Amino acid sequence: MNAYTYCLWGFLIAFIGCGVMTALLIPRLRAMKMGQRILEIGPVWHAKKEGTPTMGGISFLAAALLAALLLSPFWVGEVGEGVIYPFLISLLFCVANGAIGIIDDMTKLRHHRNEGLTPTQKLVLQSTFAAAYLALLRLSGILTDELHLAFFGSLRLGFATYFVFMVLILGIVNCANLTDGIDGLASAVAAVMLAFYTLFSVHVGMPAPAMLAAISLGCALAFLFFNRHPAKIFMGDTGSLFLGASAVACAMLHGRHLLAIICGIVYVLEGVSVILQVVYYKATHKRLFLMAPIHHHFEKCGWSENKIVAVFSALTLLSCLLCWFLP
Repeated sequence: MNAYTYCLWGFLIAFIGCGVMTALLIPRLRAMKMGQRILEIGPVWHAKKEGTPTMGGISFLAAALLAALLLSPFWVGEVGEGVIYPFLISLLFCVANGAIGIIDDMTKLRHHRNEGLTPTQKLVLQSTFAAAYLALLRLSGILTDELHLAFFGSLRLGFATYFVFMVLILGIVNCANLTDGIDGLASAVAAVMLAFYTLFSVHVGMPAPAMLAAISLGCALAFLFFNRHPAKIFMGDTGSLFLGASAVACAMLHGRHLLAIICGIVYVLEGVSVILQVVYYKATHKRLFLMAPIHHHFEKCGWSENKIVAVFSALTLLSCLLCWFLP
C-alpha cells in the first residue's frame, strides 16, 4: 500500500476506536460518578452541566495507541524507520501529555473540585516531556537550531532556539487546554487544524506528520459526535492536552514552526485573552473582558455555544487556508 493509504487506515481505526470507546465510557463514568465540577464564577447556565462525565480523552489515548500498534509494523516496510521513528516519538509525546491530563482530572475528581494539579506541578511535568521530545527529535535529525519563519526565512539562534521551541510547545498545549470550555469547541477547532495538517502533509510529501494528524483527527471527530452541544461527555484535560500536543507536534515534524501559531490562532487568542485579563485587572481593578478565556466573553455577550463553535472553527479554517500558501 502507498504510505498515505496507511493514513486513511489510521484515521478510520482511530475514528471507530474512539467512537466505540467513548460510547462505552459514558455509562461507565456515570456509574463511577466521575462528573465535571462547574466553576461558580462561570456563566450561570453552565450549572446544569454539573455532573456530566469527564475525562473522556482517555478514549483518544487508547484509540491512537491502538491505531499505531496495528499499523506501525506494516508501515515500517513502506516508509522505513526514518519516518516511523519521528511519528512514534511524536505520538508518545501526545500520549504523555494526555497522561498529565489524567493525573490532573483524577485529582479534581478525587478532591471534588474544579482545580487539579497546581500550575507548577503541571508545568514541571509538561516541561520534562517537552524537553525529552525535543531531545529525541534532535537525535533523529528532524530538529536543528534553525527557527523557520514564513516570509523571513530561517534564523539560527543556537541553543536559544530550543528555548523558543519549549515556549512554543508549552504555550500551544496549555492554550488548547483553555479552549476546552464549552461544548464541542476544543474538538471542532482541533478537527479543523488536524484535517489541514493531514492534507497539507500529504500534499508536501511528509508521511510522519500526515499519520499523526490523521490518527488525531479520527479521535477528535469521533469525540465531537458525543461532545457537541449538549455534551454527553467532556474530554477533560486528558483530551485537550493530547489534542494540543498533536497540533504542535505536527508543526515540529514539518519544521515550519509558525504553523502552530497561525493554524492555532484560536488557541493563541484564548491564551492572550487570559493574560490580558489578568494584567488589565491588576492595573485598573476592572475587567477587560466580561470573562476569560475569550469564548466565555462572547457567551456572556449572548452568543450561543453553537455559534461560538461555528465562528471559532471558521476562523481556524481561514488561518489554515492562509498557511497552505505560506512559503
